[in-house]
Amino acid sequence: MAQAPLPPGAPPPSALAGIRVLDLSRILAGPWATQTLADLGAEVIKVERPGAGDDTRAWGPPFVKDPRSGDVLTSAYFASVNRNKRSLTVDMTKPDGQALLRRLAARCDVVVENFRVGGLKKYGLDYESLKAANPGLVYCSITGFGQDGPYAARAGYDAMIQAMGGLMSITGQPDDHPGGGPVKVGVAVADVFTGLYAAIGILAALRHRDATGQGQYLDLALLDVQVAVLANQTLNYLAAAMVPGRMGSAHPNIVPYQTVPTADGHLMLAVGNDAQFARFAESAGHPEWPADPRFATNADRVAHRSTLMALIEAETVKRPTDAWVADLEARVVPCSPINTLDRVFADPQVQHRQLARATRHASGAEIPTVANPLRLSATPPRHDGPPPAVGEQTDAILHDLLDLDGEAIAALRDAGVV
Repeated sequence: MAQAPLPPGAPPPSALAGIRVLDLSRILAGPWATQTLADLGAEVIKVERPGAGDDTRAWGPPFVKDPRSGDVLTSAYFASVNRNKRSLTVDMTKPDGQALLRRLAARCDVVVENFRVGGLKKYGLDYESLKAANPGLVYCSITGFGQDGPYAARAGYDAMIQAMGGLMSITGQPDDHPGGGPVKVGVAVADVFTGLYAAIGILAALRHRDATGQGQYLDLALLDVQVAVLANQTLNYLAAAMVPGRMGSAHPNIVPYQTVPTADGHLMLAVGNDAQFARFAESAGHPEWPADPRFATNADRVAHRSTLMALIEAETVKRPTDAWVADLEARVVPCSPINTLDRVFADPQVQHRQLARATRHASGAEIPTVANPLRLSATPPRHDGPPPAVGEQTDAILHDLLDLDGEAIAALRDAGVV
């Protein structure tokens, strides 16, 4: 059935409008999942400790400041994962705080938490306790190692998961190269990927709930996700018992597919097939390379990687990066400069796609944010909700969802519950 047209000036509908999420998570993986849901229109209630809030509020510098007063509004870290949320401060160690959260969970579709295994059971906030009052609840737990297994009780942090899950064994230069040794990725990718998988799993569970009326429990482990996202590297091992090592920026299955030096820096080559290699060879002044049996096919080039790369690098150092990019793009050979973040946000494609956005803080100051990369034609993500101040919506949430009046809320505040 065709939808009725929107009134002039009305915002487009949100895909997850009507979904309410109780977010008991903090730091990165859980907040990344809930921010994704919030961007798509879910109402996300972020539960924080009274006074302090999420640990990442203090993870700076840098801090986002009001340009007019110089007042600190929030840390850049917190702002990166908490837009479009409402903040409720509750002390869950107090019985009255636990009761409030149980009442809220009964009014929510989703709960997300990243406490240690069993950490919420003593508060009556575990899945089994909450589903009794809300059978349709989708409950997502995020831990380092999952709810079972010999490591289940261990705390898990992104850097150690990158190491244990194999990512650091394939990231960095080989040991016999300058600067060789294991290196973690510059962003906490185990946390971010786990947040994305959590959001996907929550959406799948909501679809199941809509079909059956039954909620379910999601067990997300950083280690599981880190192993899963190694993609072709894991299959290289499982299929052929090949234990990959660190190759810098090089690709284990494609050549030339790595950074090369130029006259003024570096260039990323991403030559994915034989036709592209032939065009690259022409640009490099060596049209004879594709006819050389050592380099004729990708398999040949992989077998003779070191010989070919030495020949290529002898040529790439003769021209500056921008000259290579211009010539190779004209020949439809995939390549790119190695952009620093200032160049990223100055790039015309990034600017055209409006990846740098701003939201307006309650103080009236603008807070920068990065656009959600999902482009939905009918239900686009929202970017208008700034990261909340600690407990900014506490009174409103308790009044609107739990029917507490001002006197009751004041009593809870006097008792240190909220």
